[in-house]
Parts: sequence; C-alpha cells; structure tokens
Amino acid sequence: MIRYALNCEHGHVFDSWFQNSGAYDKQTKRKLVACPNCGSVKVEKAIMAPRLGRIDAPALPPPTAMPTPMQPPAAPAKQPLAIMSSQELEVRKKLKELREHITKNADYVGARFPEQARKIHYGEIEHRSIYGEASPDEAQELHDEGIAFHPLPILPDEFN
Repeated sequence: MIRYALNCEHGHVFDSWFQNSGAYDKQTKRKLVACPNCGSVKVEKAIMAPRLGRIDAPALPPPTAMPTPMQPPAAPAKQPLAIMSSQELEVRKKLKELREHITKNADYVGARFPEQARKIHYGEIEHRSIYGEASPDEAQELHDEGIAFHPLPILPDEFN
C-alpha cells in the first residue's frame, strides 16, 4: 500500500491510500479519485517528503499537545448517499455480474479499443467481444460513426 498526499484544482489537500502507484494512475485516469471537500476529480499528487527510517537516528521526542483551535474545522462537503431498495440491490448485482462476464469472456485491448472497434465494425478483422479504454472524444467519434459500444459498469465499492 502507498499513501499519497493529493490536491484538487481548488487547492484542497487530502491523503489517500492506493494498492500501488499503478492503481493511483488507473483510478485518476478513470476519474475515480475525487476531492472529499468539493468532489472535484481533477486531482494530482502533492509534493511530499518520503518517510525513511534510520537505524542510527535518535528516537523522536514524544509529541506535544497541540493548542486547541479557536474555531472548529470546516465540515467537509456532503456527498450524495442513498439507501437502496431490494430492486436496486438486484440491479447492482446484475451490473456486477455483467462486468465480470465481459471481462472474463472478452479480449482486453487496452487503449487500442477505438482502433479495434472500428476494424470489427468495418469487417477488417473477425468479429469478437472486446473491452478496453477510450477517451470521451474517442467514444464520441465511435458513436458518431454508428459503432455500437457501451461503458462497462463500475460500482464504487469495487475500489474500496
């Protein structure tokens, strides 16, 4: 696990843990990392000092109590929440099953998705199920060309 100090486009600073640096890159690319204060998904790593342990370093003095602030800290921005009905839980379960079925039975083509989708659509290569990544602009171009595709469902709890 790795902890990153992050900041959003509005200057809010916060920390978040990731499995590794690749997980951070994937989640920010897919706009899954959001500022807890304002909800912005334009997030980048802040400069942070590494935490290195030294054997020859003297022990740190015990922490001193911090003075009590005069004003309470500002409450973080509220996030939308929902309690789901049994039908909504069933839909959620089906979406998760759909995603698992596609990732298990289709070929992952990564960033080559738009290129491969076009080749399949225009009969240049054999038809098969594929999945990968496309930017919003690439997705719009595929849609404008009449190429049928849909985003894979991603549920928030898949990344917790």
